[in-house]
Amino acid sequence: MTGLGIPVTDDHIHIDRENGRGTEAAKDFFRAGGTHMFLVTKPSWSHTIHPVTGDEFREVYEITLKTAAAIRETGVVVFPIFGVHPAEIGRLTDRMSLSKAEDVMKRGLDIAAEYVQDQTAFALKSGRPHYPVDEDVWEASNRILKHALTLAHDTDCALQIHAETGPCADVAEMAKHIGMSPKRVVKHFGIPDTPLMPSLLARLDSIPASVQSHLTFTMESDYMDDNSRPGAVIGPKSVPRYTRKYLEQGVFREEDVWNIHAETPAKVYGVEISLS
Repeated sequence: MTGLGIPVTDDHIHIDRENGRGTEAAKDFFRAGGTHMFLVTKPSWSHTIHPVTGDEFREVYEITLKTAAAIRETGVVVFPIFGVHPAEIGRLTDRMSLSKAEDVMKRGLDIAAEYVQDQTAFALKSGRPHYPVDEDVWEASNRILKHALTLAHDTDCALQIHAETGPCADVAEMAKHIGMSPKRVVKHFGIPDTPLMPSLLARLDSIPASVQSHLTFTMESDYMDDNSRPGAVIGPKSVPRYTRKYLEQGVFREEDVWNIHAETPAKVYGVEISLS
């Protein structure tokens, strides 16, 4: 399948050269018409890294940088996003206190922010558990999220969040309190009804209605690139394929594609997205 002559951006994708298809998945994305991707760090344990200090997350980031370099050889433009997955708190508290785990995750985010300042990463990621947890874990997770928001504000970058299904309106209030626009807080695996910036799964049934209502959003696959879960969440070809389908069906106009895949992510992340 050839390109559309328009940028096609996957706002949240993982490529794993150790446990998945690696650059072959990136080639699939490119051949399907994909041009740009926001490559999000995987949890530490995906790389058999089991940190006991925040500094050990640096190894996760370095692996992601090497992966980004390999993907660029396929012709895809890559913007790495670094951070600490909120589910890390459950793993960390198996081997340390909750207080220590909170400190480790905050330090891991501090290091991620250093890469943003050096312009080798382009945004941060954080969030809170999307599954039931004890109240003290929930409170600690929200403190970690606030720390991530503060770092994003201070480094003038976007923040992608993993969080529970729903609008997460309280996160928008957190961002405003810190002085950050909620529209630079990207709700990964989002829904249209959020005051944050929704990144919508490409196959989401609500995408046609979202376009008709002039909602501002981005699209993602959340492809995990894990050989034990092939194709999860949806495959690397999904964003370009669904984009082509929506164009052919008249759901998207070309200007909609430019807005979703170029203008909106460029504004949110402060990057250039073009075919030049």
